[in-house]
Amino acid sequence: MIKQKTIQKKVTLSGVGLHSGEQVQMILEPGVQDQGIRIFRTDIEKMPSLSLDVHKVQATQMATTVGSEGFHVSTVEHCLAAVHGMGIDSLNIKVDGPEIPIMDGSSIEFMQVLKQAGLTELSAPKNFWKIEKPIAFTEEGKQAILLPYDGLRISCTIDFTHPAIGEQYFDFEWTEDSFEAEIARARTFGFLHEVEWLKSQGLAKGGSLDNAIVLDKEAVLNPGGLRYKDEFVRHKILDALGDLMTLGRPIQGHLILYKAGHDLMNKLIKKLLSENES
Repeated sequence: MIKQKTIQKKVTLSGVGLHSGEQVQMILEPGVQDQGIRIFRTDIEKMPSLSLDVHKVQATQMATTVGSEGFHVSTVEHCLAAVHGMGIDSLNIKVDGPEIPIMDGSSIEFMQVLKQAGLTELSAPKNFWKIEKPIAFTEEGKQAILLPYDGLRISCTIDFTHPAIGEQYFDFEWTEDSFEAEIARARTFGFLHEVEWLKSQGLAKGGSLDNAIVLDKEAVLNPGGLRYKDEFVRHKILDALGDLMTLGRPIQGHLILYKAGHDLMNKLIKKLLSENES
């Protein structure tokens, strides 16, 4: 029997909020069996919280935002990808602002602090969502498909006209070790004209070359270049791992993505739930 996991002790980390540009502190605490992932806003009176599930997703434009009863927390996907990547089922995430810190734009710093906390097994078994039949969601030339599979596999294709990206494909078989080696360090990316527009709208105040890959019309602007030659598609898999956490339990299946992002992942998960409720 595979048992649920949580962390052994409380740990903290802090970083800049992508949009506010302000310091954000996070506390990660052990959870109890069958609790799932719970997110708290410690800066609001009575510390409101939510249990993570797809119906709590409020926005998917450029990041995944979850919320409930008058509060929200944005850019949750990189932290949740680390939680997923380490096979953690139960966790309390406490944050003192409306967004998770962007850190270096990947999941590696979240993973490192979770490793410092250590993992421990709970008495209850993992409750897997096993894909029994194919399910797909297609929209505007983008596609997300789930197929039966013994384990978790993600096959992702992206296709950008930008000369530094182009078409990229990566096939990922999840284990904790493969996540750390192949996915966790892949950073989010954006284009210079988008960053400039966001900043003109009072957003992305914390965005910099320290926490994202930024491209102009021709090339990557980051002095250190890329961490992987296909870092862009690997980051899309990282995002998908984070978004899969909104299903509420670990999935066993083969996820195939073509030009998919947060919005399509959200719609696929909702379709999966609705078809199993009917």
